[in-house]
Amino acid sequence: MYAVIKTGGKQYRVAAGEKIKVEQIAADVGQEIVIDQVLAIGSGADIKVGTPLVSGASVKATVLSHGRGEKVRIFKLRRRKHYQKRQGHRQNYTELQIGDIAA
Repeated sequence: MYAVIKTGGKQYRVAAGEKIKVEQIAADVGQEIVIDQVLAIGSGADIKVGTPLVSGASVKATVLSHGRGEKVRIFKLRRRKHYQKRQGHRQNYTELQIGDIAA
């Protein structure tokens, strides 16, 4: 069984037992959270799609860790104008262990 969830402005296809990295969630390590924004639930060839959410569906997950992603380097240049700008960014993330998927 799998589900398509929405968190942090992004959508993820998850199944029980998977580990995913999502946008940072304000929760302690080891805490169990419930994600109730489920867009679709599927099992084999059967799929149930919400409009926009599947009513009564939820996904339980355990917070494994918090961290920061790889550095993204930003370089801006205006040719012939003597303008160069360098910048970097590291996005915070939360690693989740997917548990029970309830329809």
